[in-house]
Amino acid sequence: MHKRFGWRDIALLLVALASIALDQYTKHLVRENIPLYTSWAPVSWLEPFLTFTHTQNTGIAFGLFPGVSVVFVGLILVIIIAIVIYYKRYAASSWMLTMSFGLLLGGAIGNLIDRLTQNGNVTDFINVRIWAVFNLADSFIVIGALLLSIYGLFLDRAQGQDKELADGSQTKAEA
Repeated sequence: MHKRFGWRDIALLLVALASIALDQYTKHLVRENIPLYTSWAPVSWLEPFLTFTHTQNTGIAFGLFPGVSVVFVGLILVIIIAIVIYYKRYAASSWMLTMSFGLLLGGAIGNLIDRLTQNGNVTDFINVRIWAVFNLADSFIVIGALLLSIYGLFLDRAQGQDKELADGSQTKAEA
């Protein structure tokens, strides 16, 4: 009998919910305390490298493709559905995939909440000077994608080779 809802599902939900909560809380703090298009440097010696700059964008992660916010709401919904489908299909065997999908889901939903509650805009505020201003949801998406890439490039291949070796041993033993 196959379990419908297990510990990995709870872990996925906890990672996604924690990501959403942290993202929305930090965006709320920025909207309430830093006027739009102004910066704040909480640590003066870091100011050349990092400030909190309150911006709004209508693009996707890191401000790419600005001005088509309505299209992105539909696209984000499709991505959320795809994450859930792929999670159910592939993540049951790996904690790394569970974490990856949880971060991807939380980041996507965090930015979707902004689009739906901030007139199609997403609040961004992390300014590292050498990159576009971004937010925690963008960071969660990038970290989730990196974990997924690491798994796909290194761990999944290694597990597949181990399985082939085990299958080959059984076949030889049976012969």
